[in-house]
Amino acid sequence: MRFNISALSLTIGLFWGGSILVVGLANLAWPGYGRAFLDLAASIYPGYRAGASIGQVAIGTLYGLVDGAIGGAVFGWLYNWLSQLLARPA
Repeated sequence: MRFNISALSLTIGLFWGGSILVVGLANLAWPGYGRAFLDLAASIYPGYRAGASIGQVAIGTLYGLVDGAIGGAVFGWLYNWLSQLLARPA
């Protein structure tokens, strides 16, 4: 079985960006909600500050979309490469 790298990349990008979006919006509504998660994202993404404003939520979401898409593409490529490598007869 092989992964469709484009579909996997898009799926993971949307999931990760959506996670940051939902938690960021919830944090604006209920301060303190998901603060550890948002602080972790802020420590990784330069220019993003956790829970500061709707603009910061948008920046974090965009970072998450791009980061997730790149990570999904790398994961899919690595999986396909290793599954092809290990499927060869000895």
